[in-house]
Amino acid sequence: MIKVEQPYAYRRRELVEPDWTRFPGWRDVTQEDWDSAQWQRVNCVRNIKQLRALMGDLLDDRFYDDLAKDQSERATMSMLVPPQMLNTMVPATEAPLPPAGHDFTEAFYADPIRRYMLPVFSDRRTDWPSHPHASRDSLHEHDMWVAEGLTHRYPTKVLAELLPTCPQYCGHCTRMDLVGNSTPQVAKLKFDLKPVDRYSAMLDYLRETPAVRDVVVSGGDVANMPWKNLEAFLDQLLEIANIRDIRLATKALMGLPQHWFADDVVEGVGRVATKARSRGVSLAIHTHVNNAQSVTPSVARASKAMLEAGVRDVRNQGVLMRGVNDTTEQLLDLCFALADGASITPYYFYMCDMIPFAEHWRLSLAEAQHLQHSMMGYLPGFSTPRIVCDVPFVGKRWVHQVEEYDTERGISYWRKNYRTSIEGADTEALSREYVYYDPIYTLPESGQKWWHDSVDHESVIAEAVEKAATSRAAAESQLV
Repeated sequence: MIKVEQPYAYRRRELVEPDWTRFPGWRDVTQEDWDSAQWQRVNCVRNIKQLRALMGDLLDDRFYDDLAKDQSERATMSMLVPPQMLNTMVPATEAPLPPAGHDFTEAFYADPIRRYMLPVFSDRRTDWPSHPHASRDSLHEHDMWVAEGLTHRYPTKVLAELLPTCPQYCGHCTRMDLVGNSTPQVAKLKFDLKPVDRYSAMLDYLRETPAVRDVVVSGGDVANMPWKNLEAFLDQLLEIANIRDIRLATKALMGLPQHWFADDVVEGVGRVATKARSRGVSLAIHTHVNNAQSVTPSVARASKAMLEAGVRDVRNQGVLMRGVNDTTEQLLDLCFALADGASITPYYFYMCDMIPFAEHWRLSLAEAQHLQHSMMGYLPGFSTPRIVCDVPFVGKRWVHQVEEYDTERGISYWRKNYRTSIEGADTEALSREYVYYDPIYTLPESGQKWWHDSVDHESVIAEAVEKAATSRAAAESQLV
């Protein structure tokens, strides 16, 4: 009998922590240092000078020049990469590092973690670096604020943005309008209220709105909030009778796992989890891992520490990005690394949102549908992630829930079955079609020609820069 190979071959892979001493700047870093959240925070790479000091002569100057050009002309997020994340770039877990100079530089350029944490100018599209309908707050979350930082988009769920910072800044951040430091392209919004007043207003709204049962506590990243302050907010949240689900959103479980396995944090999570169980409330952690290279023993240690402390589940919400996780093999490798090695449940993969200068990352709806189909059958049902399109003014929709799809022009049409907080009086909200756009370069020649003929793409590039640098109100008034 002839044995036919499966399209994807599963094999159990042991997690490996890459040897950080392979980088010249970390040759003397001890295990004790590495396991310290404080050391990780202090030694984040925040600029090109620090990256040069870490890399020594491994990288060619052309990479630094490419990175500098992106920082000055395209980047919507400032540079902030923890050692944990940098250490998973060109990991060399099974073979020696490529030699310094050209070979290492090429490997660094090709690395999937580098592609979204240290984007360079040559990564970006030159034809359509931004889609004509890209915007700073592409999901209109701020339009749906019912209190400063509290987005009420779904009938029973809210998003609480407690702070505007993270331990790491991802190039594709969907909240680039608010999160992080300003860049030459993006003057970031700022909260007006003091934190204590913002939190009080959020809690007051939740007490007064019994239809809300589910709160995503996010930012930014809750790992950047002093634990005593976060615990105080969670304690008050747990006193609200209608709240049944609390999800802590933190990419730092992967980017800075040392924070989440630190003794004081584990003890604090244990206190909150015990209180949540006593009140019948589900407490979970949602993290953000995009490639199997990022799943290391440190990440597994943090995840298991949280589960042992009493959280109900640790789930992953990744983002589909070209060059990072755009193949079936990459997605399944990641899902199995999460589930087998780190006890993290694969949950969602979002299509990358239509923010400025993100076109080189975005996939078309058709590509996402193919990836969803190709993943089916390999994972347990409860660990098979759903690929979703976060449609502006709608929310998450499985990629196969599209109502109509013009594949020539890359325009998909969607409907919804609920009103957001800004549509209480909108009688047509449930019958209206909402649109999402594929990247133009993924379209057939006829579709690309339609966009070129319909929109002056040179002016779109210039306008994207102008829109990103202005205030949000001005940007919204100038939408293409």
